[in-house]
Amino acid sequence: MSAPATAATPQFAEIDWAGQQVRIEHAWVNAERREAPLIVFLHEGLGSLAMWRDFPARLCEAAGCRGLVYSRPGYGRSTPRAASEAWAPDFMHRQALQVLPAFLQAVGVDAQTDKPWLFGHSDGGSISLIHAAHLPQQVAGAIVLAPHILVEDLSATSIAKARTAYETTDLRARLARYHDDPDSAFRGWNDIWLHPDFRAWSIENEIRSITCPLLAVQGLDDEYGTLEQIHGIARRVSQTELLELPDCGHSPHKDQPAALIAAVCRFMRHHAHLPPGHDAPAAP
Repeated sequence: MSAPATAATPQFAEIDWAGQQVRIEHAWVNAERREAPLIVFLHEGLGSLAMWRDFPARLCEAAGCRGLVYSRPGYGRSTPRAASEAWAPDFMHRQALQVLPAFLQAVGVDAQTDKPWLFGHSDGGSISLIHAAHLPQQVAGAIVLAPHILVEDLSATSIAKARTAYETTDLRARLARYHDDPDSAFRGWNDIWLHPDFRAWSIENEIRSITCPLLAVQGLDDEYGTLEQIHGIARRVSQTELLELPDCGHSPHKDQPAALIAAVCRFMRHHAHLPPGHDAPAAP
């Protein structure tokens, strides 16, 4: 992991979540473009605002959009997960249907009139799908990278390897560069994904109600999921467009950023009516 780099200074918003005050770390990209489409970035299971590095700025610049990047509770500089708090199998639903709407309201986004585009990676992709399925009138479109719609053996195996790495290598120290409480971030994600009850988790039927434009992206070398994840989405959501990227693992925005930016710009130009010319990737 290289040093964190973001295009904007982090800010903090307070939300009431289940009767508790929770601090949410976030940053705006191109906030002055008030009439431009808004992209909300939702990170992976070990991610945070800082771990996106400069990708949101690059994508927003290429697409002519505003961006809003945030760390979910338990991650980055947001309120950590209490050591005694164990996430339940519905943790992604709680993020999609409780935290995200409260956060958008707290930062002044009226999702009814300023419908955001959701850009989610891994768990963030699943959260985006759940949000779009349940709140169709509050989403302009969704781009999901390596999303999960069910738990595969490959996912569980790789997540178990991550636990071993956390306990036996310098992974904890490296994550501490991006999270105030790395144990909060890692254990919250890892413990529930490896819990026996989570093996039955699925949103395969739920996503059938998605009505917005949807781009589903997966690397051909993804170590956390097979192509069945995005193919399963396409079978259930007829308007889905697929992007399968060669020489790409679980993080397309890191492994194939130029190809991803170009594809997202084309997708959004078609569905969001962006001005011509917003289809070329930003320079590395």
